[in-house]
Amino acid sequence: MAIIEPVIRPPAEAGSFLLQVTLGCSADHCSFCGAYKMKPFHVKDPEEVLSDIDRYSRRYPDTRRIFLMDGDALVLNNSKLIPILEKLESVFPRFSRVSAYANGSNITRKSDQELAELYAHKLSLLYMGLESGSQLVLDRCRKTSSAEEMIQAVQRAERAGIRSSVIVLLGLGGKKHSAEHVRGTIEALNRMQPRYLSFLTLMAIPGTPLSEEVRRGDFAELGSEELLKESYEMIQGLELKRTVFRSDHASNYLALEGTFPRDKPVLLKALKAAIDGTITLRPDFARGL
Repeated sequence: MAIIEPVIRPPAEAGSFLLQVTLGCSADHCSFCGAYKMKPFHVKDPEEVLSDIDRYSRRYPDTRRIFLMDGDALVLNNSKLIPILEKLESVFPRFSRVSAYANGSNITRKSDQELAELYAHKLSLLYMGLESGSQLVLDRCRKTSSAEEMIQAVQRAERAGIRSSVIVLLGLGGKKHSAEHVRGTIEALNRMQPRYLSFLTLMAIPGTPLSEEVRRGDFAELGSEELLKESYEMIQGLELKRTVFRSDHASNYLALEGTFPRDKPVLLKALKAAIDGTITLRPDFARGL
């Protein structure tokens, strides 16, 4: 059951069984992303996937959490996903949750009945990269799923019982479209009402189209203070009813965590202190993806 590198998984899935059902990402067009450039998308052979499950279950029969890789396992239709989920149920008597990355289109093309079927087989958490709620910003970075599609995906998944962990990318609008990025993202998140929310910070990865835009001077990156202000403005505008928030990724200058709406004032206070220079930021040499 050799996993084909690189492995990309959320921090929360560090202890999960990483089950590779697809390789790469079917929507690998984003100008800022270099995660799967050396791994063209294709679907793994179903028999190989089932064999991987058998081998892992013999070593770790008490496994409780499974993460489906790679970039968007939910691109598979239910006729291929359900046998995998049924196999997991049959060999892991204690397992409680399946999770995966998903694009908006992975969800919106499925019917409500299909989403309910996935949830019934314990797929209960999806990690979804909104990146920005501004369609202008998404178009500029060649994101396949539209802002509206992402909003509908989170809402429909939630109605089926599937929670969403939504990712926002600070600085994605650059200097020119920062205000639009903030406004659109606030609007999208308030409509989504995701169960989990994470802020990451844009870093231009060498070899990506975005890094070339930066080199040519077509994209002006935000400095640390500007990024903190984007975060402040977004959080200030959010009206979330029950969302766990994290901004502790290594790409960020300031680690934050809390729960909306309770901790919103605390988060804003910490950001204000960072902007004013009374809190030490993570140095650039310590930041990374």
